[in-house]
Amino acid sequence: MTRRGVRLIAATARGSLSLRTTVMKPWKTLSRNPVLHRGKFLTVEDHRVELPDGRVIADWPWLVMPDYVNVIAETVGGKILCFRQIKYAVGGDVTLAPVGGYVEIGEPPEAAARRELREETGYEAELWIPLGRFVADGNRGGGVANLFLARGAKESGVPADSDDLEEQELVELTRDELRRALDQGEFKVLAWGANAALALLRLEGTP
Repeated sequence: MTRRGVRLIAATARGSLSLRTTVMKPWKTLSRNPVLHRGKFLTVEDHRVELPDGRVIADWPWLVMPDYVNVIAETVGGKILCFRQIKYAVGGDVTLAPVGGYVEIGEPPEAAARRELREETGYEAELWIPLGRFVADGNRGGGVANLFLARGAKESGVPADSDDLEEQELVELTRDELRRALDQGEFKVLAWGANAALALLRLEGTP
C-alpha cells in the first residue's frame, strides 16, 4: 500500500519490519554551479536537478565538505576513550566526543581512523569494526561520516600529536558510563552520539 508516493512499512507476525518493494527513481543532477568556496573545508553549490516526474529545480543548495571519521576506542582494559571538549557549533558547551578527523584525499577511511586515533590519543588498536557510512545531511550533502569501533587499544609509545584547536581532555569511561552519558545527552554532535550508540550495540554481550 502507498500513500502519495510513500511506501508503508508492514510488520510481520514476528514483529520484524518488511519493506514492500517499489521502484523509486533517483533525482538527476543536470548541472553544478559553485557560489562560495572556503578552501578545502566548504564549498557551496547550486545544483540544477530533475525530479522523476520531469520537474526541474534550478537552484538546489548543496554543501561540499570533506568526509570524516569518528572512532569509539576500547582499551585492552575495557575502558572507552573519549574527549571532554569545547565545540564552537554547540554554543561553547562542553561535550563528549569520540576520536575524529577528516579523511585526506585518496586515504581509505579505516586508514584515516587509525591515523586519527594515533595522533589524538597516542593509542593503536588491533581490531577495527566498521559501523557504517552516513551522509551528514540527506538533502544538502555536507560530507560522509565513517564510523568505527576499535577494540584492544593500547598506548603506542608515541605521544599524541593532535592539531585540534579546541581545549580538551582525554577521559576513560566504562561501558555503563558511556551508556549513561549517551542517555543524558552528553554527546552533543549527531555523528558522535550515533558512533557511541552503534558501538554500544556491537559491544553488547561481548567480554
